[in-house]
Amino acid sequence: MYIMGTLLRHGSAEQKRTYLPKIAAGELRLQAFAVTEPNAGSDTTKLQTTAVRQGDRYVVNGQKIFISRVLQSDLMLLLARTTPLAEVSRKTDGLSVFLVDIRNAKGLEVRPLRMMMNHSTNALFFDNLEIPADSLVGQEGRGFHYILDGMNAERILVASDSIGDGKWFVEKAVVYGNQRVIFGRPIGANQGVQFAIAKAHMAVEAAELMRNKAAALFDAGEPCGPEANMAKYLAAEAAWEAGNACIDCHGGYGYAEEYDVERKFREARLYRTAPINQNLVLAYVGEHVLGMPRSY
Repeated sequence: MYIMGTLLRHGSAEQKRTYLPKIAAGELRLQAFAVTEPNAGSDTTKLQTTAVRQGDRYVVNGQKIFISRVLQSDLMLLLARTTPLAEVSRKTDGLSVFLVDIRNAKGLEVRPLRMMMNHSTNALFFDNLEIPADSLVGQEGRGFHYILDGMNAERILVASDSIGDGKWFVEKAVVYGNQRVIFGRPIGANQGVQFAIAKAHMAVEAAELMRNKAAALFDAGEPCGPEANMAKYLAAEAAWEAGNACIDCHGGYGYAEEYDVERKFREARLYRTAPINQNLVLAYVGEHVLGMPRSY
């Protein structure tokens, strides 16, 4: 969803005619968003992958890490530096977005990464990958600004994932707490179990309200950076709190594969780290919402 938004908002008329109907019909898959790099991490402006214009083509060299769903995609959005960092007046300039056809691409190596959760992610290596000049989305050097809208949508989407996780944990804990009888009564009657689940439920409900506010602003075309970031933060924290309450409620069974709690527990932890670290959200809110000095 957030990946296609970049093409929808900033792609040329020809790109939209060529790709959007086929994407909508499921004939083409666009799910890969190649931004993060081993040496840049959250500091997107420091990425080192380059795309150098040579006649009617760009030649791409560099690396990407933790790029999701590449093996399940036909097309990939790629953020690369087209003007060296030393030659731009602002570090956010000189980055460009490309829509790359990765089917049978020569010069692209994809290495799947084994992760602790069920998530398809990869390391990418570009070795003189040639792409047509019309792969460029929008204007050269404006790519960082193009992906900001996509990042807000990504945060809203991830918040929704976490809210779903949180509700799943709460429902699972309630059912088990009502059924499991120890010392002659359901363990859900014990405040040590019940209060943790109730607290988690309230946190998930509150996060959902912030997610809804962010989504409404985004759909209306209004600025939503603070709301999208806060929704992601609150939802990730709420899901993690709910996961801990669910594990505690199940006791030893929470670690058993047959109850499915341990799998969801591992997956829910991801969103406290990705797509943006919780501390960076706090720094964003401190600076851009509260007007405090920049902390990084």
